[in-house]
Amino acid sequence: MNLNDFFLFRYGAEILQHTGEHLLLVVTAIGIATLVGIPLGILITRKASLRQPILGVANILQTIPSLALFGLLLPVPIIGGIGAVPAIVALTLYSLLPIIRNTYTGITGIDPAIKEAGRGMGMTDRQMLLQVEIPLALSVILAGVRLATVIAIGIATIAAAIGAGGLGVFIFRGISVVNNQLLLAGAVPAAFLAIFAELAIGWLERLLTPSGISKGYK
Repeated sequence: MNLNDFFLFRYGAEILQHTGEHLLLVVTAIGIATLVGIPLGILITRKASLRQPILGVANILQTIPSLALFGLLLPVPIIGGIGAVPAIVALTLYSLLPIIRNTYTGITGIDPAIKEAGRGMGMTDRQMLLQVEIPLALSVILAGVRLATVIAIGIATIAAAIGAGGLGVFIFRGISVVNNQLLLAGAVPAAFLAIFAELAIGWLERLLTPSGISKGYK
């Protein structure tokens, strides 16, 4: 087999370009989802009445087919249209559920005796949150971020359908011309990105787990 026929050699420059686009979409979406999801997860530990509505909306967003969600965003002003912006919005919405749920699970799963000890020392709710709850729940929260990242990497391949770029460009081109090399040029790097994200965030999660025990929805 001629090396020039191998997809890594034939499409190497394009793979690097589209991998960069893919990473930009995922990192931006996960960053926004983390900034929104963690506070929402904390909120529902304090306001029990908001738990079902917030988790319910996040669950509904997860059930919408990805291509349909991208399509629904097209006519929306400001965040809609063609390109990276609606793709980032869609990926952010898909990433919220695991982050919100794991934040809630991590904080509510802390031993009540530890919380009572903190209150007995006169700690305010803010001090309890920042000095006790978040540090103890951090590994569980990161498990949610890890899951959200892996999901986002997969869904981001669909973003090429609305002109957002990424590795999905190869997949759609490969399907249109029935070319397996093009399909592999998109699918293989996306799979490696997902594996790398899983290992990297998983390592960070284990590093931040004092007891070495992971909890939560993974």
